[in-house]
Amino acid sequence: MKQNPAEFSPKQWKKLHRQQNLEKRQSLVQEVCQQLSTAIQKNLLNHLSPLENIDIISFYWPFKGEPDLRPLMKNIASEGTRMALPVVAEKNTPLRFMAWQPGDPLKKGVLNIPIPEKETLVSPDVILAPAIGFDRQLYRLGYGGGYFDRTLATFKQRPEGQKPHVIGIAHSAAELSTIHPETHDIKLDVIITEKAIIER
Repeated sequence: MKQNPAEFSPKQWKKLHRQQNLEKRQSLVQEVCQQLSTAIQKNLLNHLSPLENIDIISFYWPFKGEPDLRPLMKNIASEGTRMALPVVAEKNTPLRFMAWQPGDPLKKGVLNIPIPEKETLVSPDVILAPAIGFDRQLYRLGYGGGYFDRTLATFKQRPEGQKPHVIGIAHSAAELSTIHPETHDIKLDVIITEKAIIER
């Protein structure tokens, strides 16, 4: 039965659709996941071109069926672009971004997600944010911890030319009519799926 959003608080609605989208994403067979990830990488590369204008890109390590961009990491690194990975430093605090290149040693972070063994703090020009759900207004549904929203909130204080370009990454099947954004939800700059590049 289709639920009426009015019957739920925004928090309850997000929890329900977070679980539904996670189950849907994790039910995909490996071959389909690879096909979707390959198409997303192509769209992402088209959006980022030319790479010469970007110093540091923060990728992410795939978790719970998220699009796997590791092949693109290797290709971009071979062209000289620097990279970073997000790190949860403390609970309820913004993410920190640590320098990392393919082949550098990793260690287990929160939820056993790999993070750079060497902690070298950097400020990325581009940040990739995986999404469990998204809408056409460029709002992102995450895991509920609020880490990306806290991080994006810190960028609002920066001058326009110093704000990173934040890109949501998701499967097109994760699209929702709205995520029912609350005051702490912050719009992304663009969302990229295997089918589209959704911009403001």
